Amino acid sequence: MVWSQVYDPLHNMLLSTLVAAIPVVVLLGALAFFQIKAHWAAVLGLLGALIVSIVAYGMPADMAGLAVLNGALYGLLPIGWIILNIIFLYRLTEESGAFKVLQDSIARISEDRRLQLLLIAFSFGAFFEGAAGFGTPVAVTGAILMGLGFSPLAASGLALIANTAPVAYGALGSPIIALAAVTGLDLLQLSSMVGRQLPFFSILVPFWLIWAFAGWRGMLGIWPAIAVAGVSFAVPQFLVSNYHGPWLVDVVSAMISIACLTLFLRVWRPATIWTSTALNARGAPAPVSPAIGAIAANPVPAPQHDRKAVLVAWIPWLILTVFVFLWGVPEFKTLLDGVSVFRFPIEGLNNMIQRMPPVVAKPQKETAVYVLNWLSATGSGILLAAVIAGLFMKFSPRALARVYWGTIVRVRYSLLTISAMLALGFLTRYSGTDATMGLAFATAGVFYPFFGAMLGWMGVAVTGSDTASNVLFGGLQKITSEQLGLNPVLMAAANSSGGVMGKMIDAQSIVVASTATQWFGHEGEILRYVFFHSLALASLVGLLVTAQANLYPFTLLVVGH
Repeated sequence: MVWSQVYDPLHNMLLSTLVAAIPVVVLLGALAFFQIKAHWAAVLGLLGALIVSIVAYGMPADMAGLAVLNGALYGLLPIGWIILNIIFLYRLTEESGAFKVLQDSIARISEDRRLQLLLIAFSFGAFFEGAAGFGTPVAVTGAILMGLGFSPLAASGLALIANTAPVAYGALGSPIIALAAVTGLDLLQLSSMVGRQLPFFSILVPFWLIWAFAGWRGMLGIWPAIAVAGVSFAVPQFLVSNYHGPWLVDVVSAMISIACLTLFLRVWRPATIWTSTALNARGAPAPVSPAIGAIAANPVPAPQHDRKAVLVAWIPWLILTVFVFLWGVPEFKTLLDGVSVFRFPIEGLNNMIQRMPPVVAKPQKETAVYVLNWLSATGSGILLAAVIAGLFMKFSPRALARVYWGTIVRVRYSLLTISAMLALGFLTRYSGTDATMGLAFATAGVFYPFFGAMLGWMGVAVTGSDTASNVLFGGLQKITSEQLGLNPVLMAAANSSGGVMGKMIDAQSIVVASTATQWFGHEGEILRYVFFHSLALASLVGLLVTAQANLYPFTLLVVGH
């Protein structure tokens, strides 16, 4: 029997919204305030979601259990599969000594920690977001920053802050493609509209990133380099998104940003070299140097390696780049899917739940099909790249197996956490609690442009994915905007643009960061550090969308205005 979702089960929208928010409050509260380990916090949040879904919303218990199973499987593959294999590659380079040579070579581009952070976390991370998404950029850049000597909190938090502006076009445009599919709006118009919102933040975020690390004075000390990195990313982001489409926005923009910043650093250097890897006193868990960030004018230079050694150290990551990009090409994924994909409809859940108006225009059944794309999954490409890189670094098959088993042991709790997080996200979707929270935002009336962007932020914070947030709330954004006389393309795009700022606080990303930096059990500290940055940047997106909806000349930026 088909079960129809109910969005106001308590017949009082305020009470229903408060009850719907219980699982999220339990999860984030356990992490941020009670410092409960992430896997236990995730389990507590999941238990809260089960109680709310079954008791308050009347969801059949068997359907709730199947939704949890579907989400847990998705957490293992594709998400956990990416994390496991990227950490495997990192440990191989670490054991071989190649990672030390790599970090020395990066340090010699500039020994200034602010510039290293800018190049790695922002420009280099954006490439991996565009090619793969789903936690890959945070895992890669977090590991590299740790290897360069950044503290676990700095490496985790700063990698998360940097991974914002590229997210809407991540995984070769997947969030925008999904948004077009669920709203029925034109794909190129949505791509263009997001491309008229995020370039402002592609310029702002690098400044924000360095300010978060080094403070105001530290940021001003390298403002020309920050401007080069941001502008060289923002301009291609606008052009490609508006005149080509969503597919290659991040890849092209990141490559141009990396090239421009690297060339600029060959002819420019800051007046004072910043050698500390500590966060400035405002962001540190405890006071650091009396001077902002502990600056040294004459740092000890990184060891110089011969050109061959540097090339050998970079080859594993170049192999990874090639494979991640190849696995992200839709035609190649389709080819692999043709010989390796298995689809398992979740009997008892698939097409047994229907979403109801006003979340959708008419009753719509929810599918529940677990796709086991074992070969075309991004993690499989990463695993193959790691094995090839390992053989290149002279690891025997037995040694590869030893390191891989050690990696599984190291990330076992992270895999458990990610599975529980995704189970929670899937359950909120199938039970309708996500829609209850979304409808609460939709009551904002004249302030809806602001809160519409914040709805996207909340969606990513809960689900861990801009793609998932667009699938959940894209239709709601379209329906509500049409009811309020707003441009539906603007508000659908706002869901994705606002969502990118929620990426740094979603539990999945925080677990990825803590795993990459080997700082297990400190997820609450990471969340507390990044939460202000996430909320502040999301609010700025909301203000921009409000201006685009109401204020000249920002209205000229709206597609089809």
